[in-house]
Amino acid sequence: MVDFDGRQTLMLAIIVLFAGKYLNKRVGFFQEYNIPEPVTGGVLASLIFGALYYLVDLTINFSLDQRDALLMVFFTCIGLSSKLSTLLEGGKLLLILLALAVTYLFIQNLTGIGVAGLGGGNLNAGVLGGSVSLSGGHGTAIAWAPVFIEDYGIPNAMELGIACATFGLVLGGVVGGPIAKFLIKRYKLKADSSEAITVGVQDEIGEKINVDSMLMSLLIISMAVGLGIHLQLLLEEFGVKIPVFVTCLFGGIVLTNTLPYGFKKISWPYGTPTLALVSDLSLGLFLAMSLMSLQLWTLVDLAGGILVLLLAQVLMITIFVIFVVFRLLGKNYEAAVMASGYAGLALGATPTAIANMTAVTKKYGAAPKAFIVVPLVGAFFIDISNAIIIPTMLNWIN
Repeated sequence: MVDFDGRQTLMLAIIVLFAGKYLNKRVGFFQEYNIPEPVTGGVLASLIFGALYYLVDLTINFSLDQRDALLMVFFTCIGLSSKLSTLLEGGKLLLILLALAVTYLFIQNLTGIGVAGLGGGNLNAGVLGGSVSLSGGHGTAIAWAPVFIEDYGIPNAMELGIACATFGLVLGGVVGGPIAKFLIKRYKLKADSSEAITVGVQDEIGEKINVDSMLMSLLIISMAVGLGIHLQLLLEEFGVKIPVFVTCLFGGIVLTNTLPYGFKKISWPYGTPTLALVSDLSLGLFLAMSLMSLQLWTLVDLAGGILVLLLAQVLMITIFVIFVVFRLLGKNYEAAVMASGYAGLALGATPTAIANMTAVTKKYGAAPKAFIVVPLVGAFFIDISNAIIIPTMLNWIN
């Protein structure tokens, strides 16, 4: 057994990130399906450590205390990026898709619970294999894993959640295009916009990154984290148990929608490259540390259950987007593109949704509204709604 201290763990996490960047540039599969760089490098590292375990019976343990701090910083940055005026720009379609997305979080969890129940397993694992790991993605799966381990009797919650989230990224990218093609051909839809196609999210426009902007961002982030920590302690006084990363998310939302109006001379980090840099760095290191520390050999007994669960989830999202999402969003070309994007979002992540819609619009024409509505739902609302629905579902089945 080898134990890595905090410094060594951080060094290895950085190396893992570089390895992921290298692989993503050179392996077309990872680029095509938008597999995140820390996931690519982290899974590779965990496979190497798994091989060491099987071949020479060597177990490597990591110091992960700093990982939890990175998680709080990341969700705080998400909160600080959630300006209410921006969220309202999507209009009617945004509200409709938001309502559908929240509804589907329940459906996704019920699907997972149903599969777990039919297999005679722990029903709580169905929630973990539902909106926690699929709509929530790697970050939410890793963040909630300790709760499932300590409170709900799932010792391999980390491995199960990461496995579902990783395969969900790929499956989300696979099903979106075929769904859009079916809808476009079935209803003979055509693009009605003369705008150029939207390839992806536009680059950030804002101040350059410098010492002052970095210091201001770190100050605001620290304030929001402090507010989140105190909010969690306050909720615990009333018997409400919510992970601290969720209250940090709310802390960021509160600050970014209040303080700038009272202190107008402050250079607020909302929408700046500096805040994006801190967010990307904290998430990348968090995922790298979490994934490289996985003990994948514990997944061997879960392979069959995961396959059945994922097949059921793919079937459900396909039915939902074709018969519900597409119709309620207007049953037109824009709706078909948004349906393909939402399929990627519900199974994978926002980049998967963007990739799906980009592939469709390159072939069939522009859909500018889709590139506003779907990313807004994925970037801002899913995590907030999921944070409320996950404990609701767990309380319901326990």
